[in-house]
Amino acid sequence: MSSFPLSITLKADPKLARNTANFLPNFWGDCFLTYTPDDTVTHACKEKELEGLKDEVRKELKATAGKSSQLLNFIDSIQRLGLAYHFEREIEEALKVMYETYNLVDDDNDHLASAALRFRLLRQEGYHIPSDVFKKFKDEEGNFKESLVGDLPGMLALYEAAHLMVHGEDILDEALGFTTAHLQSMATDSDNPLTKQVIRALKRPIRKSLIRVEARHYISIYQEYDSHNKSLLKLAKLDFNLLQSLHRKELSEITKWWKGLDFATKLTFARDRIVEGYFWILGVYCEPQYYLARRILMKVFGVLSILDDIYDVYGTFEELKLFTEAIERWDASSIDQLPDYMKVCYQALLDVYEEMQEEMTKQGKLYRVHYAKAALKRQVQAYLLEAKWLKQEYIPTMEEYMSNGLVTGGCSILTTTSFVGMGDIVTKEAFDWVFSDPKMIRASNVIIRLMDDIVSHEFEQKRGHVASAVECYVKQFGVSKEEAYDEFKKQVENAWKDLNEEFLQPTAVPVPLLTRVLNLSRVMDVLYKDEDEYTLVGPLMKDLVTGMLIDPVPM
Repeated sequence: MSSFPLSITLKADPKLARNTANFLPNFWGDCFLTYTPDDTVTHACKEKELEGLKDEVRKELKATAGKSSQLLNFIDSIQRLGLAYHFEREIEEALKVMYETYNLVDDDNDHLASAALRFRLLRQEGYHIPSDVFKKFKDEEGNFKESLVGDLPGMLALYEAAHLMVHGEDILDEALGFTTAHLQSMATDSDNPLTKQVIRALKRPIRKSLIRVEARHYISIYQEYDSHNKSLLKLAKLDFNLLQSLHRKELSEITKWWKGLDFATKLTFARDRIVEGYFWILGVYCEPQYYLARRILMKVFGVLSILDDIYDVYGTFEELKLFTEAIERWDASSIDQLPDYMKVCYQALLDVYEEMQEEMTKQGKLYRVHYAKAALKRQVQAYLLEAKWLKQEYIPTMEEYMSNGLVTGGCSILTTTSFVGMGDIVTKEAFDWVFSDPKMIRASNVIIRLMDDIVSHEFEQKRGHVASAVECYVKQFGVSKEEAYDEFKKQVENAWKDLNEEFLQPTAVPVPLLTRVLNLSRVMDVLYKDEDEYTLVGPLMKDLVTGMLIDPVPM
């Protein structure tokens, strides 16, 4: 704790030399401030049409029940078009039957595409299907048969299946290397929808895709196949646009709240990224029933982004100690001891959690707010340790750095907060699970921390920033930064295997809760694969926001 007596009030000294990050301003302006809904009659017509199309798809699912290969492809299309949340029970039942009748010598398994698709869908569902099913596609020398190279649908299906691998599955490691090398040589620009899928998959495999982003993309591919199901395609387009309208409404409400805080004027050193933040939260859950959960998580995320910049960029160590103490005490009177710029953020923080408290009190779930606050306090303590290292110009060992970095990565606080508004599926045990530092959370934090550090450490070091994992690793092991990148990428891939393992039945907590952690990892893979899209708002981020929140899918 700080040695400051509580009666001291710090004023932010304007003459004090402070770091500055020169973040780009808000790119979107007031684009999302207003929202114009469909008139009631039009909306009701669309909803009625949606229900009719859902009934048609249900009938199709029943009709294909006995036809294994057709059923697999139909379920795959439903999932990739972003429609699985409408048919959870039907898909679950169909895959359960498929698992119970699963047979390694099934005729269908002689076809690589069918065998790989069945493997992937059952693994996604948490069934421990053995990867030995792929042994039959190897030759006497133990290599994948060269004859497979001409089977483009099979190679693509095997590539996608391999991303569900867990530790010790060498055959899937080999499958990934084999398919990647050959698919890259086939991924020439083409009007063929299958080749377009290959090009997309090499950049973004299904396991690492965000549901809405994949749905938007897959609609454009799916309609090019002559074999597409017309009802399913129409449902996908209608559902996408109805959800987009709901998300626009939510973002408009969030934008008004954000504008009211006026951080852009009062805290000019911080990132103004409310639209990008909302895209992030949509990656965590996009379904209509999670409206309240999204609002709670988005407000915490918005304030957390400002907190991150206060600790990372602007605050002096003395101010940050005082700020951390104020958050520890969680008392409105603590605001008087803070510099003016911190008062703005502290008040917003208290207000956001007060709103959360009111909502949870109504639902009789006040205990959830205690976990949310505890996660925030843990987060700022980790931020403060980084600030201390920066002040001391200390480069920690990798072990020290990662011990703290697995908190600053943010998966724990975001997972905890994501559970608060999710309804009855969340129990006290689920929060205890997050706080027990389970393998799933650790894995996601490794992905978040290392991917962030690889793409952002160079521009952060230029402005004066605590050593990232890259600097720590280079100093400790006397290697180049490229060697550090290679090592971290291996650790990230291992973390994905951990995530896959945690989805195998029986799971530690219900699957909808694990899915939040998986989705946080997916957001990271999308936004930090090549650069920090959240901070820099590059062309990819602009395209993603436009596709998700501005342009409807042409009907």
